[in-house]
Amino acid sequence: MTEKSYAEHLAASVFDNLRYQHEWDELQILTHSPVDNSPLPRPLISGLPPRRLYLHPDDQIEMLKSHTTPQKSILETPEVEWVLPVHLAEKWTLRAFAEVFDSMPSQTPTAPDRVKRILLATVHDDSTVVYYFMHDGIVKPRQN
Repeated sequence: MTEKSYAEHLAASVFDNLRYQHEWDELQILTHSPVDNSPLPRPLISGLPPRRLYLHPDDQIEMLKSHTTPQKSILETPEVEWVLPVHLAEKWTLRAFAEVFDSMPSQTPTAPDRVKRILLATVHDDSTVVYYFMHDGIVKPRQN
């Protein structure tokens, strides 16, 4: 049995945080692409959060327009999210992030576009995990 790398230990720590603190389901740590089995630059975690984490501003506007009765709650069907575990002290470049986005499988088999965002899980020395959305490219800001 091979010894786990530093990145794999980070992924295991974030995996446990997502499972036990945030109640995610269907979690798995991936070290190889599920599409072509090529090695990923870093271990990634995929999973299903208990509710939807992000709604694109354009989608949000459409949902509000189509939702006619304000008394009913808007359905928030969760979707599979990708998580990149990193340590706070690590130095990342745009190129390194681009390599991660390039290595990820497409969102659906019918849409070959690459994933447009990931959840960056930043782990501190005291094992605190902070999550940030990281988008691939420029994203239109929300309008309040």
